[in-house]
Amino acid sequence: MEETKQATISPEIFGEVQLLLAEKRTSLASLRTGIAVFALPLSVLGLLVATSKYYEAGRVLPLLLPLLALSAGLAILGAFLIIRSMGHIRHHDRLIRQIKQKYSAIAEYIA
Repeated sequence: MEETKQATISPEIFGEVQLLLAEKRTSLASLRTGIAVFALPLSVLGLLVATSKYYEAGRVLPLLLPLLALSAGLAILGAFLIIRSMGHIRHHDRLIRQIKQKYSAIAEYIA
């Protein structure tokens, strides 16, 4: 009897799956943003290293220290966004997997 109840899927279940997939898309967008924010300081530091023969670090230290602090802050922010979004993606995948196990009829529509 329970199998027939779980074979028919109510619109609320479809709505729940759509909501979870939308939240997963949001987490993927956050992951993409975190990667971009993390890559920016690495590009700036690479440029500084590549052009280091054209300046003396002691003379530009008042400009270099704030730039390095800002780069470190952006790297930390990027790492935070990446770690947080990866955790959210795993959480959403776990919830979707539970719904797929509970309602076998919906499993064929969700990869």
